[in-house]
This record gives sequence, structure tokens and C-alpha cells, in this order.
Amino acid sequence: MNELYFGDNLDILKAHIDKNTIDLIYLDPPFNSGRNYNILFRPERETVKGATSQIQTFKDTWHWGEEAEKEYAGIIDGSINKVRPSQPMIDLIQSFRSYLGECSMMAYLVMISTRLIELHRVLKETGSIYLHCDPTASHYLKLLMDAVFGIKNFRNEIVWHFIMGASPKNYFGKKHQIILFYSKSEEYKFYLDHIRVPYSPETIARANRGLPRYSVTGSELEKRGKNPGDVWLGINPLQGNGIEYLGYPTQKPEALLERIIKASSNEGDMVLDPFCGCGTTVAVSQKLNRKWIGIDITYLSIDIIKKRFEKSGIKEKVNFVIEGDPKDYYSAKRLAGLDPFQFQFWAISKIPGAIPNEKKTGDKGIDGFINFVDPSKPTKAGKGIISVKGTQTVNPVMVRELKGTVEREKAEIGILLLLKKPTQGMKTEAISGGYYNFMGTKQIPKIQILSVEDLFKHPLPIELPHSTYEAINAQRINKENKGLFD
Repeated sequence: MNELYFGDNLDILKAHIDKNTIDLIYLDPPFNSGRNYNILFRPERETVKGATSQIQTFKDTWHWGEEAEKEYAGIIDGSINKVRPSQPMIDLIQSFRSYLGECSMMAYLVMISTRLIELHRVLKETGSIYLHCDPTASHYLKLLMDAVFGIKNFRNEIVWHFIMGASPKNYFGKKHQIILFYSKSEEYKFYLDHIRVPYSPETIARANRGLPRYSVTGSELEKRGKNPGDVWLGINPLQGNGIEYLGYPTQKPEALLERIIKASSNEGDMVLDPFCGCGTTVAVSQKLNRKWIGIDITYLSIDIIKKRFEKSGIKEKVNFVIEGDPKDYYSAKRLAGLDPFQFQFWAISKIPGAIPNEKKTGDKGIDGFINFVDPSKPTKAGKGIISVKGTQTVNPVMVRELKGTVEREKAEIGILLLLKKPTQGMKTEAISGGYYNFMGTKQIPKIQILSVEDLFKHPLPIELPHSTYEAINAQRINKENKGLFD
């Protein structure tokens, strides 16, 4: 069965993936670029005002601290991985520290090193690995790959070249990224005929003229195609208006993954992406009839992948399980204790149409939003405020605070999501909040309370306005009868 894991990929690789079981690995870890990436959530109906929110998916910065020191020591003494690193690997990481010192780049390289060691363990002898990186760290990463997979198993440094990007005045425009291709042994899978690309019209014309350098006709060249080489052209990064684009900042085009997966695996092979992000690798693997495993440390990514399959219309055909996400109250309570922010992500994802807030601190009591369209007010987005409390203590003050936030933000409704069940006093306080008149006819309580136990019920025991998507469908159905929309 295909598997989607929520958690730290180092822990998951060690605990759940056996050695010599993976045919192909593609990893696109966060680059050590010092940037903060944000994902935009836009409503289906873009003309609706006030319906765009933003959330930080991950902070692509690294620093040397206790965690980096712990992982570094684990590499040196062999305790952090299931197999002891090779001596060349230990020597290399010590040399890096001697040269770089305790800096962000060193912290980044330590993080990658521990994971590469595990990826080598789980890869089959006939398997291949593609590491996607940028010039910020590609030279260091190539040395790491040499140490882990062996210099003799280096196959290609692929340059993904694209025409998009900035055109600075003080240096050359950055128009490429690097993909390092290694195998685990010299007996690896590679299928050139599955990824050939067309010859140029000029080449075909020259062959048709019978020039000496061509031993076949232009029509034969056109039928066969050519090796794409190690500079990949014609696959551009995704743009905001593209059909594939999900709003995920580091999302890669499906064509890029199709070439990699077709070149280095067969149907039925197992493909692993340990930094699966928005799920392009698993989506393409599914389309190409490969089995797959995806891992990501943010629940936001897990939720995006679930919705990606739903949006593609193939959710019912995709057989996969999600490991690591809460399945009951006790596992939800554990997540709240381990990582309150990921608990918020998970809890909010259970509410249809909800969007997490971008801020970890200073959120002014707003942990999430619900944007919706009220057909009786078509030119302005309706807004719901979500407040998550993952503490063991609950009281009516929490309800009063949410009521104040809803009033301050001029929102239509508010949802208080609690780890524990609400008290009777909290329920009474919520009822006093009154009702929102949706579509001029439906009375929806302005303040509603959910407990974590409620999140495992279907349907959820709350009342929500139509989601934006549902409202647009209603617009299409009722356009002629009610004349509510242009």
C-alpha cells in the first residue's frame, strides 16, 4: 500500500522503512537559501474581496544549535543512524566543520547527512537517487553524495535550465537548479527510450539532405528521438496561473518528475520522497503506476496532498494510508503536547474550507480562517475566525475572547476548537453570541465550540456557511432563477 507519513523523515526512515526496499528516491529538501517561503490560499472566486490569507509553510533558514550539535555527534559516534557511517563520511563531515565552523550552512549539511545515510540504507542495489538542490549548497552536497553513495556511482549532474526568473543588474541571472543523480551500484535501472526528446527541425532537415554526419534519414531521427542530455530545457517552473499550480512556493512541475521516474523505474516499483511537500512526486508516481511513500514534517503538506488527490478526481482510485496523524483523542493530545503549532494545522484541516493562520506568535487570537460567499452579499467575502486551544484547562473566558476577536475583525462567525470538552458555562456563553443570517434565511450560531473528540465525528457537529466552492456551484444553479450574480 502507498503510504503518506507525517513526521520527521529521519525518525520515519529508521522506524518504518526496511533496508533495500526502495527502487527510486527523489528528494527536494529545503534549500539553504535564507528565504522564508509562503503559500497563498486564494478563493475560487477571485473577485471576492478580503478572501486571501497566507501561511508560512516552512522557514528555510538554519542555525547551529543544540539539535545540530546532537546530530553531528551522532554521525561521528555512529549512534544517530541505523547503520554506522563510512569513515570517509565521518572524515568529510569533520572537515566541513573545521572549514565552515558552527554556521547555518554547517547545520544544514548535518541535517542532510543523517538523512542521506538512511536513504542509502533503504535503497535497493539496483536503485537510484536524485537530489534536487541549488548552487547555494550543491558543491557541498555533491561531496556528501560521493561519501555516502560512492564516487564511482555518480551518474550525472543535471542542470535544470529555465527561462523564467529575475534579471539583476549586478550579476548574471540565476536560471538553473542542480539535480545530482547517483545509483547505489553499477547495476542500476535506466530507460533512455522512455525519456527521449524530439530532434530540432533543423537537425531533421539536415539529415534529410543526406549530409555525411547523418547515417539515418530525418524521418528515422524524428521517430526515434534523442537523449535529453544533462542540461534539461523546456521544463519551466510553475507560475501562479498554471493549471498545476497549488500555491506551494517550491512546487516542481510534473514534467520534471515524469522524466526522472520514467528514466529510473518500472511500473510497480517503489518511489520514495522524504521531503514530499505538496506531493508532486507521489502524484506523478500514482499517474505512472508506481507505488510510493511520501514523508513531510508539516501537517499542512499532508493536507495539501490529500486535497490534491481530491481535486484531481482520482481520490477513490488512490489506495494510501496516512501514518503519524492523530487517529483518536489520545494521539491528538500527544501531538498538542509535542508540537502545538502542528496540532493547530491538523485540527484546522479537519474543518471544511478552513485555512491556518500564517503566524505562530502575535496572531491576535486568530489561528485560522474560513472564507465563504453569501449569495445575498456576492461582492464581499464572508469570514469566519477559528481559535484553537490545546490546553488542558478550559473556561468561559476563552469564549468571551473569541467573541471579542470576531467583533474586532468584523467576522460573521467564530469557532472555538478545544482539546478538552467545553464546560456548560462555555456553552451558555457561546449561545449568547447570537446568530448570523446566512442567505437571508439560515440562522447560524455566531459562536460555536468544537472539541477534539468532535473532529473524529462525521459530519462535524457544527453549522457552517457554504464553502466558496459550494457557493459558486449554487451561483451556477440559481443564476437564472434568483439573479444573484452577474
